[in-house]
Amino acid sequence: MAKRFKGLIAILAVTALTSLVSSFILWLTPAMASDATAAVPAVSEGAVQWGFIAAALATGLSSLGAGIAVAGVGSAAIGAIAEKPELLGRTLILVGLAEGIAIYGLIVSILIFNQIT
Repeated sequence: MAKRFKGLIAILAVTALTSLVSSFILWLTPAMASDATAAVPAVSEGAVQWGFIAAALATGLSSLGAGIAVAGVGSAAIGAIAEKPELLGRTLILVGLAEGIAIYGLIVSILIFNQIT
């Protein structure tokens, strides 16, 4: 059981790191675009491309992490519900928390798109 928790913690850590990197790129993209317009206009297209890459990474990796988390939590929830049916509400909350990771990644992607357009 401890291995499952270590794996889940590792997945959550990777997802948090991905969100931090995406947030950094979100912060960096407007600065790159404003510096590029003063010097060379062609570089601002590169800043937009980096923004699209950041949005794709934020959504994709957070969805991957959420899928792995839901797989672990969902299978444990089904086992718990099989033994004690009164745990249904609690297990649904845990599965919902695992799904929240993907929603956070989507929100970060929307924020990135707002910055680059």
